[in-house]
Amino acid sequence: MDKVYKVLEEIRPEFDFRDSEDFIEDGYLDSFDIVAVVSELESSFGIIIDGLDVIPENFVSVETICNVIKKNGGTPE
Repeated sequence: MDKVYKVLEEIRPEFDFRDSEDFIEDGYLDSFDIVAVVSELESSFGIIIDGLDVIPENFVSVETICNVIKKNGGTPE
């Protein structure tokens, strides 16, 4: 999970993602940020995230992001 937090903090360093229960609703991530997060996750975890998984619902929390990583063959720490 720390690796996921690191990716998020690199993209939007002005937010403390550990304080949010819904990154989308709280305005921490928008659609452009999600594209950047996907790219960084793919690079960091050596995976390709299926385009069908790139929906806001999958990026509301670290838990949902970890589920996307697992679904696409990665192992979040």
